[in-house]
Amino acid sequence: MNQDFMRTKPILPLVLSMSLPMMLSMLINSLYNIVDSMFVARLGEQALTAVSLVYPLQTLIVSIGVGFGVGINAAVAFFMGAGEKEKADRAASQGLFLSLVHGILLSVGTVICIPYFLPMFTTDNRILAWGKEYAVIVLSFSVVVTVQIAFEKIYQSTGNMFVPMVCMAAGSITNIILDPVFIFGLGPVPRLEVKGAAIATAIGQVVTLLLYLIWYFKKDMGLAIKRAYMKPTADICRRVYMVGVPCSMTMGLPSLLITILNGFAAAFSPIYILILGVYFKLQSFIYLPANGIVQGMRPILSYNYGADERKRMKRIIQICGTMILAIMAVGMLLFLVFSGSIMKMFTVDAVTVREGALALRIISFGFVVSSVSVVCSGALEALGKGFASFLISALRYLALIVPAAYLGIRIAGVIGIWTAFPAAEALTAVASVIIFVICYKRK
Repeated sequence: MNQDFMRTKPILPLVLSMSLPMMLSMLINSLYNIVDSMFVARLGEQALTAVSLVYPLQTLIVSIGVGFGVGINAAVAFFMGAGEKEKADRAASQGLFLSLVHGILLSVGTVICIPYFLPMFTTDNRILAWGKEYAVIVLSFSVVVTVQIAFEKIYQSTGNMFVPMVCMAAGSITNIILDPVFIFGLGPVPRLEVKGAAIATAIGQVVTLLLYLIWYFKKDMGLAIKRAYMKPTADICRRVYMVGVPCSMTMGLPSLLITILNGFAAAFSPIYILILGVYFKLQSFIYLPANGIVQGMRPILSYNYGADERKRMKRIIQICGTMILAIMAVGMLLFLVFSGSIMKMFTVDAVTVREGALALRIISFGFVVSSVSVVCSGALEALGKGFASFLISALRYLALIVPAAYLGIRIAGVIGIWTAFPAAEALTAVASVIIFVICYKRK
């Protein structure tokens, strides 16, 4: 397959062709997250709180998988742009093997941590029981998650966004269909409640991976994944991990942030843990389409960087930035106008609806300005500047928002948690521009 279209095709159609499939698949995936929570919420607020407490660990698994996958993506696309096909094949093969190793380690490590992690946030025995039940199942399938993400990034590096779209969408739709079957017990399937939600999630992930494998063996992907190439080599591992490690750290920061904020919220009431869980599921519906654009942008930028097309690179960043800004503006309007109705999808408790609606409105003021850091971070990853990207995310998800939330609580109580989001986004946007300009000029 000839990937030179990433250097010659008009930029806007190219960005749309690369981004729209990923935006669609990510919207479907985000819809699964929301629908899954809605079904669990019908079991009661305790069930939704239990699942919300496990969410940071699930996020951590995906973050490490995606972060390392971005390293694979950048390396393969760079080698393809530079005309080094065999190195691209080796990068894809080694990346797939290492993703398998990562998944096994994550499965074992997170399952061991569950009995110590959940009691940090609640003493409610029902929540703890449901949380452990759910976590053991979903976290045991971490290896499936990391391998399917590796395939996703490898396909994207060749400019093929259709296969990842179909595979991700199929898994998410399978999950949505099976949720009510396993949670409430339909037909011959017994009522499994929270355990049923976990089983539906695991089956959906397996479906996605199976489709990737079928597609790979049935049709040429433009790269050759060979067992002989899977043995890690220093030069390729260095290039992959130089982007993958900081990107994994970057992607893992939201998991750490959720954990810290859950600790802050638990000091007030369990309903605020529920509200945070609902928010982070909802915000994925906004940020995942934006991330779809970033995923479309990365291989294009990496390819053109390898081909030394500097003017074209600037135009790609401008177009992608405008698209992401528009998505975030729509997201802000939705949260401002429909916050009450949105919360009612997850709970009938009047107090939780009122407090949750207020939280969504306040947090949404940071959406538009966050588009700056999202674009800068994604572009830096494409240029191989993984640690610079990590620095932006560290400011956004830890160094600024956690102190802001702590101080906000001291001043305004639980509302201080919500106001920390837009405050941190505004400060991070300024820092992102400075970091990106310095790195871009050096490159």
